[in-house]
Amino acid sequence: MDVRIKCNSEEPESPEQKILASSQRLLQFTNCRLVRDHRIIHDDLWVRDGRIVNPEPVFFDERTKAHCRIDCGGAIIAPGYIDLQINGGYGVDFSYDTETIEEGVATVARGLVKSGVTSFCPTLVTSPSDSYHTILPRIPAEVPKGAGILGIHAEGPFINPQKKGAHPEHCIQTIDKRDHSNVTFRLPRLKGLSTLKETYGSLERIKIITLAPEKVTDPEVIGQLVERGITVALGHSMASLSDGERAVQQGATLITHLFNAMLPFHHRDPGLVGLLASDAVPHGRTVYFGIISDGVHTHPAALRIAYRTHPQGLILVTDAISALGLEEGVHHIGQLPLQVKQGKAFIAGTETLCGSIAPMDECVRIFQKATDCSVVYAIEAATLHPAQCLKIEKQKGTLDFGSDADFVLLDDQLRVLSTWIAGVCVHRTVK
Repeated sequence: MDVRIKCNSEEPESPEQKILASSQRLLQFTNCRLVRDHRIIHDDLWVRDGRIVNPEPVFFDERTKAHCRIDCGGAIIAPGYIDLQINGGYGVDFSYDTETIEEGVATVARGLVKSGVTSFCPTLVTSPSDSYHTILPRIPAEVPKGAGILGIHAEGPFINPQKKGAHPEHCIQTIDKRDHSNVTFRLPRLKGLSTLKETYGSLERIKIITLAPEKVTDPEVIGQLVERGITVALGHSMASLSDGERAVQQGATLITHLFNAMLPFHHRDPGLVGLLASDAVPHGRTVYFGIISDGVHTHPAALRIAYRTHPQGLILVTDAISALGLEEGVHHIGQLPLQVKQGKAFIAGTETLCGSIAPMDECVRIFQKATDCSVVYAIEAATLHPAQCLKIEKQKGTLDFGSDADFVLLDDQLRVLSTWIAGVCVHRTVK
């Protein structure tokens, strides 16, 4: 599938210079198949000013022609992938490389576009409070020619040490420190939200917080976070189903890497997994869940169970670590060393998995093959669903008119041909 660009002859630059230089020209993508309205349709895609536009006003009101026509060679055009949980990659660890965090985030953002990712949440594993205070203010808001940064995913430190996984136990905290300073109270006052602010330093850059619901005794904390636009995720937890249902009723809407770092399914108390089929979820609310489809963390049968049980909530995440894109050897995640061997990542010296090294486009292909779902569904699990979870589906995760022109060209095997952000080509696969 060869992409060919044709621009108006009066324009002085070469076609590729035009595409890379400006998002303000009117672009027409032809000979393509669009993922739109939950199906694949044969239609052109029109882009201007970094957004997808409705061509009818262009034709009938403006009487304007496209500055450039891009022949996509029959490729699929899908929304850009969105990764809500990624710890690093390309030798960078967001939690560990505190001295070079700006450069590190930029390296990852530019690397991710090769796998079709156009937006992501840099994820910090459980760390000392000083690390949060240092890192959070320095994570850039955007990176030129790199995937967009939606906000930080703070995976911890308010988790259950019994399900810590690769998180350092000495950094795990309790969310409800108590304030004994006011003697007029007969019982010490819960300090839930102030504890989070003290730990992170600020909540402004945080988009997602993963916590263990059974460790939250202040009933107001989750609702207060949601009011601030923060998505509350449940994970690294020993929670019962009732613990999870109570958290969802308080506003939690996401489960962090389903099946991993939580109680296994049991028929008398299915734990957090039971939220996929709970009748206690408030009407009209969707419980989303991230799932790692890297061929290592989650068995194909488990992928099928999750998909068939609660398809509208399924979100593909990579949970990728610093070894993403690197060769085998010893690397770091947070405060712990890790080792990559035989295509898997472990805490060094153990057999404990600590993250994925599969890029998002590979996760999409693995998931589609394992579940035999439609191509459209596999794509939406990495685009529309995460956008809906963060309530940004008007801007990201679709090819609807008015949405951001973040998209990816794919061949029929769902391999990335090129990646576009705000209507500008930021990656093209070289054959």
